[in-house]
Amino acid sequence: MPAMSHSLNSPHRPIRSFVLRQGRLTDAQGDLLQTLLPRYRIDPAAPWTHPWGDGRPLALEIGFGNGEHLAALAASRPGWGFIGAEVHGPGVGALLLRMRDEELHNIRILKDDVAPWLATLPDGCLQAIIIQFPDPWPKKRHHKRRLIQPGFAGTLGRLLAAGGELQLATDWEAYARHMLSILDAEPNLVNTAGPGHFASRPANRIPTRFERRGERLGQRSFDLVYRRG
Repeated sequence: MPAMSHSLNSPHRPIRSFVLRQGRLTDAQGDLLQTLLPRYRIDPAAPWTHPWGDGRPLALEIGFGNGEHLAALAASRPGWGFIGAEVHGPGVGALLLRMRDEELHNIRILKDDVAPWLATLPDGCLQAIIIQFPDPWPKKRHHKRRLIQPGFAGTLGRLLAAGGELQLATDWEAYARHMLSILDAEPNLVNTAGPGHFASRPANRIPTRFERRGERLGQRSFDLVYRRG
């Protein structure tokens, strides 16, 4: 067995696009992580099956934060199935509170690194993928940690069904242009606003309180919308 220090410093250790930050977990959230999450959690090690088994359209939100946007979408489209991916416990707990209080049963949660799991999914299994305000990693030496990279863009394009939609948003212009250049180059994706152009905010994208606060401070949000050709 290799030494622990060797394992931690292995050159083959994948680069993650997130950092597990500490956050305040309320007693109610902690209780739901123990009692409710097992009922709605997706096991990333299990073979893929449709979570509802009825062929309903599936949408994935990567990095759902406190779940405000995902819960609103699920409430507005009860005939769809929504999968939310998030690694931060307080955010998952906040979503579980919304699911319990609003009686939302069309959400499943992946509380794990989403990239390895996505690589195991079959082609065309998702009708929509939503990525809102991913970590911009503004320092140049950290750009390799950005979620949107050519390989990951290829995975997103592969997973979308024909006509399916990829929606992204960021309030960092440099990251917006980084995403634009990478996604415009992905052959399975078509920029709905035209190559090199940002989109209008999609009608289904509900501004979260963090975005509304940013807008009050004069921060602009950039939307990108792609369809699977």
